[in-house]
Amino acid sequence: MELTIDRLSKQFQNKIAVDRVSLRLSPGVTGLLGPNGAGKTTLMRLVCGILKPTAGSVSLDGTDVSAEEYRAVLGYLPQDFGYYPDFTGLDFLLYMSALKGLEKAHARRRSRELMDLVGLADECKKKVKTYSGGMRQRLGIAQALLNDPKLLVLDEPTAGLDPKERVRFRELIASLGRDSVVLLSTHIVSDVEHIAGRVLIMSAGQIVHDGAWDKHEDLERFYLAQVGEGGYDG
Repeated sequence: MELTIDRLSKQFQNKIAVDRVSLRLSPGVTGLLGPNGAGKTTLMRLVCGILKPTAGSVSLDGTDVSAEEYRAVLGYLPQDFGYYPDFTGLDFLLYMSALKGLEKAHARRRSRELMDLVGLADECKKKVKTYSGGMRQRLGIAQALLNDPKLLVLDEPTAGLDPKERVRFRELIASLGRDSVVLLSTHIVSDVEHIAGRVLIMSAGQIVHDGAWDKHEDLERFYLAQVGEGGYDG
């Protein structure tokens, strides 16, 4: 399985947000770091087919990002995902399952399984508006996993989680990377340091580093060396 990003660009009026990015991503966790305004979220939206590129292409095993078959194996957690406050947590997952085209019986089983996985089984009948920020983030992670995605795009997945929860979700994300292509964007450098086998650093719409880093060197220090002290957004 391979995600292919070929000379991908996105321009908004006079600003080039993503500038001729080419990447090939295989199963595993790839961390995406960069300062605010570097183009990380735009790149992830292009990978998810939410935005149309100005130039270039995105495909998974030759299937274009615009195809239904691509969307069927995509899981996405945006930085600010929308939810319906009067839905219960379980109802929200069932609703998202319907949008993803899951069969009803499977959707109910999968939704309950995921509520348990993210530690919300006891709160599944409570309305989302009563959830804390961390609980809503866990619900967001659950909805991204509903269709057992082969491509998982996570934008700040551990935001709002306490340190203990963050460690738990690092382990979950790492396990998902065994069989899926996982693209993880975060300002929490330690998340990437612990679970990503490959690190992308983005600045001014371009990838300025792609690969590993010297494990004897602190990743945050390495990151700052690539983008400069003024680029740190953590």
